[in-house]
Amino acid sequence: MISILLAIFLVYMIMAMLYESLRDPLIVMFSIPLAIIGVVLILILTGTTFNVETYIGCIMLGGIVVNNAILLVDYTNLLRRRDKMPTREAIVEAGRRRLRPILMTSLTTIMAMIPLALGLKEGSEIQSPLARTVIGGLTTSTLITLVIIPVVYSLFEEGFRLPWKK
Repeated sequence: MISILLAIFLVYMIMAMLYESLRDPLIVMFSIPLAIIGVVLILILTGTTFNVETYIGCIMLGGIVVNNAILLVDYTNLLRRRDKMPTREAIVEAGRRRLRPILMTSLTTIMAMIPLALGLKEGSEIQSPLARTVIGGLTTSTLITLVIIPVVYSLFEEGFRLPWKK
């Protein structure tokens, strides 16, 4: 548990240094809990136990999953800064323009892990829980991140005002 928390903290600190902000990395970090949904689902569906390899896969996910959110948040910030777009339009445009790169990076990682997840060769059954963990977590986090991160970005940017209160 300590190593997972340390990995998440280190990822946050690196992003905070790169963004020179504490808010944007916090928005990106909202994508990590979304991976847990996929990890639990794939472990249940495949009958895989939570072991050391699965644990290592979870630590890997801490670094991989934030990739998609970084693409969205960074491009949204670029559109707002460079093109002076309003928040809502920048979020929609960033989602439209970054959909393909996000899907391509996620799908290549998932497809590369499939042979390992199947565990068909000798010795690969040891590493297959790691691959299954990464596949499950990356699949759900990619799909859900495309919806949740823009909402979280909007909430942080426009404040937590209720739509009917001005």
